[in-house]
Amino acid sequence: MRFSDIPGHSRAKDRLRGMADSGRIPHAILIEGPSGVGKFALARAFAQYVHCENRTHDGEPCGHCPSCLQHESFNHPDALFSFPILKSASAAGVCDDLAKEWKQFLADSPFMEFDRWLQMLGNPNGQPVIYSAEALNIAHKFSKTSYSTKYRILLLWLPERMQNECANKLLKLIEEPFPDSLLVFVSDNPGEILPTVRSRLQSVPVNRIPANDIASYLEQEVGADRSSAMAVAHISDGSITAARNHMLQSKEYSQFLEFFMLLMRAAYKRQVGVLRKWSVDISALGREAEIRFLSYCERMMRENFITNLHIPSLVYLTPAEKAFSARFSPFINERNVERLLSEFRQARLDIAANANAKIVFFDLAIHVILLLKA
Repeated sequence: MRFSDIPGHSRAKDRLRGMADSGRIPHAILIEGPSGVGKFALARAFAQYVHCENRTHDGEPCGHCPSCLQHESFNHPDALFSFPILKSASAAGVCDDLAKEWKQFLADSPFMEFDRWLQMLGNPNGQPVIYSAEALNIAHKFSKTSYSTKYRILLLWLPERMQNECANKLLKLIEEPFPDSLLVFVSDNPGEILPTVRSRLQSVPVNRIPANDIASYLEQEVGADRSSAMAVAHISDGSITAARNHMLQSKEYSQFLEFFMLLMRAAYKRQVGVLRKWSVDISALGREAEIRFLSYCERMMRENFITNLHIPSLVYLTPAEKAFSARFSPFINERNVERLLSEFRQARLDIAANANAKIVFFDLAIHVILLLKA
């Protein structure tokens, strides 16, 4: 993993590089910030940079030395990983039992999508933790000298999920570190880390990624056009995992656009029979997809209102959405936009509360009829 593989975070990257280049690396670091912004990727790039035998002039691991090649294949003997697991997946409660699954997860999800890890563990509703047995396993590994580099580095994902007993055992390792040990904790919710542990970690804060950086990443890595990339970046709230998922779910978004256009056209023409069938078809998506569709509709209401204000620099629509909105946007104005948003929001809440989807969507369609010509 190279720093340049990760969008944004120039300040955090410079700080981590500076630590390694100066040789003054705190023995326990906490990279903290929102989920989905590439914090663990930063930790991986930092570990590879520390171990690299031939760092480049522009502040990157070379990618060619033996250490870099071992990092790229997740097989560096001095790079250790700890992460939340389920007891059902490891009776001993140690991460080594899931090394194969973990490597596959890192390869498939470099920006660490937690829901995908739950799927890898075989329980989408599970609550994985880092068990006390893992702390003993870590201490045992650090009691040995590093194999081929100056530092043995532990990359620990989500320390807020450590059991208190685990955290207290690691506290001793933090307070009395081995000379060649380097602990890098990566947290989505640092406030949930045991205070005695958190207070001893050198914080490296990470913020949400700017939309321009996400869009550039999507253009380069996913092959998205600029307009679609900016639209997706705008709705991803600074999360690269959300942006990637939006792009990968483009088929679903195309379906959502078709449903949205059908709703608006039939509502404008007051085609009640068409809207009744529409409510039946949309209710077949399933609750989670229905909620995503209603969120999509809320976004389309906002974007069409802004389009109607003739401020193109503030509009984030895909080319297909923009083509429809060119003629539709005049119908979303200051007289009805707030009430339309309220109807979609209430429908989303009703669906989330397990209301009858056919009734909710048909009721929504009737309200749209009344509000479109307000």
